[in-house]
Amino acid sequence: MEFKGSNLIKLLLLTQCLIVLCAYGEDVHFFYFVQQWPGSYCGTVVRNCRHPKNKKPAIDFGIHGLWPGKKDGSTLRYCKPKIDFSASQLAGITSKLERDWPALTCPTKEGSFFWKQQWDKHGVCSNSILNQRAYFELTLDLKEGTNLKRNLSNAGINPDGKTYTLDKIKDALQKAYGFTPFIECYTNNTGHSLLFQVYKCVNAAADSNFHFIECPVRPKVV
Repeated sequence: MEFKGSNLIKLLLLTQCLIVLCAYGEDVHFFYFVQQWPGSYCGTVVRNCRHPKNKKPAIDFGIHGLWPGKKDGSTLRYCKPKIDFSASQLAGITSKLERDWPALTCPTKEGSFFWKQQWDKHGVCSNSILNQRAYFELTLDLKEGTNLKRNLSNAGINPDGKTYTLDKIKDALQKAYGFTPFIECYTNNTGHSLLFQVYKCVNAAADSNFHFIECPVRPKVV
């Protein structure tokens, strides 16, 4: 089922964020916590999703990633030196990852290839703040605390094939969180605009006191 919106929103929001010096020579100013609606992803991005064989993901907004952000809205990627991904460090949280951070494009028995891809691309850049275990645990905690689908449902916005205005979606999330996330939409082959991804920002806390903040800059969506 698909959420439908009307158009993209451009946010130019000013707020201060904490800056933590990245061990690789670049600053982590904040994080983008990104969730995606699987119906929009499977209907417009890959066209043919294939669930992992051993566990079907929850019918919910899944995690795309936790991405270290820069002042200009871009994200840190593939930082050096590379720190190898270790599946053994995810012991005890694999079931939660399969449910909340699913791989939708390959019918493997588990989704570690997607988690590895996200760690190699983004997670390693936050290693001065979060080691691999802490990176994945924090991301799961953010998902658990955000209740994105429920907050939309409380405002009468459901994956029921109906059309909802972007303003209605924004208003619902602003009332639920006290800040306005960035919303990314995709247009399908019938010309309908689908709610695809929701970006929330998280402070880069050297003391591990992580919390959501108003996004200081519009993300550069790529």
